[in-house]
Amino acid sequence: MKVIVTGAKGQLGQDVTELLQNKGYKVYPFSKAELNILDEAVVRTKVEEIRPDWILHCAAYTNVEAAEDEGKDLNWKVNRDGSAIISKAAAAVDAQLIFISTDYVFDGTRQEPYQPDDPTNPINEYGAAKLAGEKAVLEYSPDARIIRTSWVFGEHGHNFVYTMLKLAKKMDTLKVVDDQYGRPTYARDLANFMIYIMERNIEGGIYHFSNDNEATWYQFAREILKGEDVVVLPVDSSEFPQKASRPKHSVMSLDKVKETGFDIPSWEDALQRFQKNIQQ
Repeated sequence: MKVIVTGAKGQLGQDVTELLQNKGYKVYPFSKAELNILDEAVVRTKVEEIRPDWILHCAAYTNVEAAEDEGKDLNWKVNRDGSAIISKAAAAVDAQLIFISTDYVFDGTRQEPYQPDDPTNPINEYGAAKLAGEKAVLEYSPDARIIRTSWVFGEHGHNFVYTMLKLAKKMDTLKVVDDQYGRPTYARDLANFMIYIMERNIEGGIYHFSNDNEATWYQFAREILKGEDVVVLPVDSSEFPQKASRPKHSVMSLDKVKETGFDIPSWEDALQRFQKNIQQ
């Protein structure tokens, strides 16, 4: 089986590439420098040359703050237009497609976990562009698997866990937002679910994947810094004004993923495995 991975140098892309290679798949990992997903002719040529069975589309513009102003155009080009180009190319060679989306397609006003078919209402540019990307993907590849995820952390790249660990070395006290609820996601667990979809040819549609159990950023930070010599204080998000509005309660239901038979570890378990891996 031949698999193309876009965004292969990113946090998720590196994990899924490594796991696929370890399983013996023929993997074609493309970084941003190696494949410009905004160049339709180049993408089409490359995909037709490889003729993959699957395309795992991990490439994305993820700077949520910059997407509100200086990065607005690039956010839309990459997350909507680039995703459309990838989807068209996949359809042209009958390749199956997995597209990674976000909890930010929701406004966070619902107190119950969001189901995959719940109405969307993004409240920032990043969420709006990713939702447009979902629609573009489904237009060209109606059987695509769309995975919405949240609060991703992993060994590669920048993420909240690394930020907390670095700040704890510089400061005695950290203030962390305690009024935004979500589910942390270990990139390696998400990558394993993507491969699970491939190997079992799980039916197309929208899936919500994160690690089990919910948390606020403060609760997540407190667990990250357990044993560290630092005081973590809960604060209201108004203490940290940001350009991009964040959903207050973007907890997504994991029921549909669980129904596929995939075992979802808790985020606490995932964090322990992550911390063990970075200490090796």
